[in-house]
Amino acid sequence: MVRRAAEVEHERNIAIYDLLEENYFAPHGEYVGPYHLHLRLDDNRLVFDVRTPANDPLLEVGLSLKPFQSIVKDYFMICESYFSAIKKSTPSQIEAIDMGRRGLHNEGSEFLKERLAGKVDVDFDTARRLFTLVCVLHIRG
Repeated sequence: MVRRAAEVEHERNIAIYDLLEENYFAPHGEYVGPYHLHLRLDDNRLVFDVRTPANDPLLEVGLSLKPFQSIVKDYFMICESYFSAIKKSTPSQIEAIDMGRRGLHNEGSEFLKERLAGKVDVDFDTARRLFTLVCVLHIRG
């Protein structure tokens, strides 16, 4: 697993900032935004705890983490390769690894979007930012 506290916190902060600036998150049902979203791990499930701005519960969507394990593991491995490459590889090698890293991140984002289908609609950019946060939750356990 990636254990780079500074990089992880930086990525988490960017994802949260970007989500606050622009997102598309629409739970199915009669819910009216804006929403406050809390993500947590609970009994090997990823829980999307959707609340009102006053912190009143609206909806909880739980997803099993098991289907995410492989892609998150692969993503962490390529991130480790990327951080190692930054120290000793050529710019073209770093770029190639970074393209793979972004590709896996996109794959994870699409998978998250698919898993939320029927429960919550999200656009691709929102799914990417949420996938970043899912990865951070895996690191923190």
